[in-house]
Amino acid sequence: MVSYKELGLVNTKEMFQKAMEGKYAVPAYNFNNLEQMQAIVSACVETKSPVILQVSSGARKYANQTLLRYLAQGAVEYAKELGYEIPIVLHLDHGDTFELCKSCIDMGFSSVMIDGSHHSYEENVALTKKVVEYAHAHGVTVEGELGVLAGIEDDVVAEHHVYTQPEEVVDFVTRTGVDSLAISIGTSHGANKFKPEQCTRDENGVLIPPPLRFDILEEIEKQIPGFPIVLHGASSVPQEYVDTINKYGGALKDSIGIPESQLRKAAQSAVCKINIDSDGRLAMTASVRKTFHDQPAEFDPRKYLGPARDELKKMYMHKNKEVLGSAGKA
Repeated sequence: MVSYKELGLVNTKEMFQKAMEGKYAVPAYNFNNLEQMQAIVSACVETKSPVILQVSSGARKYANQTLLRYLAQGAVEYAKELGYEIPIVLHLDHGDTFELCKSCIDMGFSSVMIDGSHHSYEENVALTKKVVEYAHAHGVTVEGELGVLAGIEDDVVAEHHVYTQPEEVVDFVTRTGVDSLAISIGTSHGANKFKPEQCTRDENGVLIPPPLRFDILEEIEKQIPGFPIVLHGASSVPQEYVDTINKYGGALKDSIGIPESQLRKAAQSAVCKINIDSDGRLAMTASVRKTFHDQPAEFDPRKYLGPARDELKKMYMHKNKEVLGSAGKA
């Protein structure tokens, strides 16, 4: 068993408290390879932002759990080498079983999410409580979930939203002991968050998705004041990346995300962690496709993954400064 403290990581407790007091959200960026990790850490060091390195079950299988542990430890040392020691969390995204959460805790994760939202309410409570008891015994923080987000992300699939019921949150957090709560207020997993017919168009013909349910968020805040809230499925799906991908051979249809203005508003509330995965995939894919088009003879992975890493870093710096408000908060 490896403690996250030995790797130089921190849990989310103090990080979330500072975020709520400072009215910003900590970025939770998904990664599963070296280039993504380099982009995340260098962007957050340069903007002096705390960060959550987020790993899904699928990413853990892809990258190998042992390598991920050393990548996280390397991220801590890399930040120091870049000249600024930022707080870094290694977090399991959408853990769906006690066994998976336990394995991650034993392998050095400092935070885990147990997503029991696909179970009945009572089963969700029981599963979440079991994970919390094990995690807290090892100083690891736990994120639970109430409500269901539509969309697809790795192994997580749901066709329809189930909005979080504000009247359930007090009972849930009291009985489970979770440290933070992921809620459903209209965000979605993946790059196709909404169908065009669900959207309106602005004067330039740009599709505008339906607004997030801030009324539900406000009611949840009243029920559990000062409790850390998490938003999943919060990629904005920048159209410049979608256009680049499609221009150079891609086939992304109806890719619509959450407007950054709505995420800025959410970050000024009790939402202190915002998950972003699809935007990173889009940025890297757009860059790689452009390089292959412009330099068709190129076959050195460094020559197309390097520019993709740089584009990813640029996007993360923008998120920290302009969307989440986490820049300068490390």
